[in-house]
Amino acid sequence: MGIFGLFGSGNVGNDGSLEAVLDHLRAAHPDAVVDALCGGPETVTARYGIPATRLHWYRGEYRTASRLKDVAGKGLGKLVDAFRIAAWVRRHDVVVVPGTGILESTLPLRPWGLPYSLFLLCGWGRVLRARVALVAVGASETGSRPVRVLTRWAARLAAYRSYRDTLSRDAMRAMGVDTTGDQVHTDLVFALPTPPRGDLSGPPGPVCVGIMDFHGSNDERDRARELNSRYLDGITRFVGALAAEGRPVRLLTGDDVDRPVAEAIIEAVDSPMVTAAATASLGDLMKEMTVADAVVATRYHNLVCALKVGTPALSVSYAAKSDRLMADMGVGAYCHSAREIDADRLLEQFRELERNRSRVRRILAERNVVLVGRVRQQFAALSALLPGSDPAPAPAGQETP
Repeated sequence: MGIFGLFGSGNVGNDGSLEAVLDHLRAAHPDAVVDALCGGPETVTARYGIPATRLHWYRGEYRTASRLKDVAGKGLGKLVDAFRIAAWVRRHDVVVVPGTGILESTLPLRPWGLPYSLFLLCGWGRVLRARVALVAVGASETGSRPVRVLTRWAARLAAYRSYRDTLSRDAMRAMGVDTTGDQVHTDLVFALPTPPRGDLSGPPGPVCVGIMDFHGSNDERDRARELNSRYLDGITRFVGALAAEGRPVRLLTGDDVDRPVAEAIIEAVDSPMVTAAATASLGDLMKEMTVADAVVATRYHNLVCALKVGTPALSVSYAAKSDRLMADMGVGAYCHSAREIDADRLLEQFRELERNRSRVRRILAERNVVLVGRVRQQFAALSALLPGSDPAPAPAGQETP
């Protein structure tokens, strides 16, 4: 069995989806032989103990090609990757693409990057009769025609599709994919172990602020600098206001690219009340959040972690998926746009969240029970795809939307 995705590349949300699937396979299918085609094979092998192959032949794939040599390297890499992916797919009966926003364009991307690789994966899967399964993935519409075409055909060629929310299924339907038989479950990260909560009767904990190197979506490249400046200014002012009140603030990241943002905020606020946490996994993030009074999060999987551990959270949403998740968890009132960030309004929403802290905790506890059931359904469906497996029944009382 093969696993495909941008794992080991510095994004802890992506790695959390991989970890959730590996935990399931090791518990339910201990004899399964698993390897990965991914962004950071050395990290994946060291951290998760599975063989891994580099997704892109050209190591400068994600660097801007400013010289003729770089352009030629990328072009040759696309050709080489077509054969490398075919050779990798040929070795597997089933290839799983676990979770992540693999079908999204909510962040900047180029059609010849991940969309092209995913199209090759699904196309070769159809040709070589290897079942490619898109499992609980995220999706969004895009204004880029090349990305749209590649994404649509990748999804059509996959043998199995399920989504982490109805928004994703609706997006694929709008892009011309027949989603009649596609299921909606929830994000795979809800299957990860939840650390025990801190002592809520003790002294007040910090406010965790999950930050992001935000530049808008793939369709907003012309506004990237403006959006980044506005976001950074708004978050910095918010953090500064909390620090001025004597509130300890822990800055959390979700990707390696976020670390300079944390450093810039710390420098600008210049207060001992503001510190940055060293987090290398979603488990690390959840441990920070279990002792927090509240979480204000931008990255989607920072938000998932806060909701999963039951800490009251406010979403600084950069994509509709965050708003949908908050609504599904019963706390949709606590959303703020990353594009139109207003520090004063964000503070008002934060204070309202704190006033309703006890009620929010109860709501999150109830919703988490439902979501765990949906993840079990998804894993039962995944098990049914494996060679020699009989379809497992879904947990009683849990239905997909």
